Amino acid sequence: MNKQGPIIVIEDDRDDQEILAEIFKKLNYDNEIVFFLDGFKALDYLLNATEQPFLILSDINMPLISGFELRDKVYQNKDLRMRCIPYLFFTTATSQKAIIEAYSMSIQGFFVKPTSFQELENTMRKIIEYWKECVSPDAIY
Repeated sequence: MNKQGPIIVIEDDRDDQEILAEIFKKLNYDNEIVFFLDGFKALDYLLNATEQPFLILSDINMPLISGFELRDKVYQNKDLRMRCIPYLFFTTATSQKAIIEAYSMSIQGFFVKPTSFQELENTMRKIIEYWKECVSPDAIY
């Protein structure tokens, strides 16, 4: 896990992207934040990136390819799987079925987007701080 690497955010809602960008700026982590509107572009980035990302935050309900489909493609790719990049779902709508499906795909976290800016900021801080402390087999320190 490259704790200094970019944070990949796959979010098809530009308003949500802007809010998250503002929150990350306020939190002032050194990680670059890389946004994608769709999963195919994110997958292309992941397959060709020279720097290993720190973590992936993915929406579930997106056009072209869902978060579940993208997660499956990342997990099925041996090179990406061996990089141990934490893959988290971050979505507005959820169901028990979606949560069960996510964890059956070896997802590392499932979060429902809070409705207030402050709650969203607190959630992002907790997520980043947790993964900054976590160790993995391929840790880059």
